[in-house]
Amino acid sequence: MSKVKIKGTTKITGVFGYPIIHSLSPVFQNSAFEYLNLDFVYIPLEVKPKDLKKAVDAIRIFNWVGINVTIPHKKEVIKFIDELDETSKILGVVNTIHNVNGKLKGYTTDGEGFIRSLKEDGKFNPKNKNIFIIGAGGSSYAICGALINEKINSIFITNRTFENAIKLREHIVTKLNFKNIKIIEFEKRNEQTIWENIDLLINTTSVGMKENDPLLIKKENIEKVRFVYDIVYNRKTELLKTAEKLKIPYLNGLSMLVYQGAISFEIWTGRKAPIDIMKKSIYEKIET
Repeated sequence: MSKVKIKGTTKITGVFGYPIIHSLSPVFQNSAFEYLNLDFVYIPLEVKPKDLKKAVDAIRIFNWVGINVTIPHKKEVIKFIDELDETSKILGVVNTIHNVNGKLKGYTTDGEGFIRSLKEDGKFNPKNKNIFIIGAGGSSYAICGALINEKINSIFITNRTFENAIKLREHIVTKLNFKNIKIIEFEKRNEQTIWENIDLLINTTSVGMKENDPLLIKKENIEKVRFVYDIVYNRKTELLKTAEKLKIPYLNGLSMLVYQGAISFEIWTGRKAPIDIMKKSIYEKIET
């Protein structure tokens, strides 16, 4: 259990989201600060969409060092910050803000965090693989960009709102010059022919966070894939339970959460993140 002490000199970091009550980021970030004896603290901050600009202004007003940005703010927040790193410029999403003397710079650590998680914890190399992604929100933009950098073969995307999936495809084609991408209408996502050569199935939506959420992909299609990744991390989703029953390797969002958070930690502190300490703290929290 973290024993972070708040003082007049303590540097503030945290996360903007709505809702935010489920966030586990404070657990591992504060454990990392404590382990390295850094005078930092990390707090969850519930920010409604209508208040996002005011919240970003508060970063400057209160001289907070850095903020993570999660659902539903990753795209909208770009309007209110001063500068973007190259990845954020290309993908149009930000999940990390660093305040340097009142100038706010945005970064995207989700994609790199996802790839590190997939390779290091999942032992799965996406190179030359065919990917099926559920969802077209901010996390999808970051994950698609990172996968394309890993030289994947193809991407299939399905999303409840078809227009958002189209926007994601257009963005990828235009910004990343990757053309082997197909949009699947949500109602047709379980057509068997789609699943003949899918290697990696990724859920980037919030479906699965609640106990009664449905299984979006049929079991007979899931059993054809080689790896399943669900970025939901507050519970074992039906998708992951199904993968487990089918003996398909899988990861939940905890792994990605820690790795993307570790990159944010390094941006804010200039120190190497203690990954093992971060993982240990979060798994201990879940088990208690």
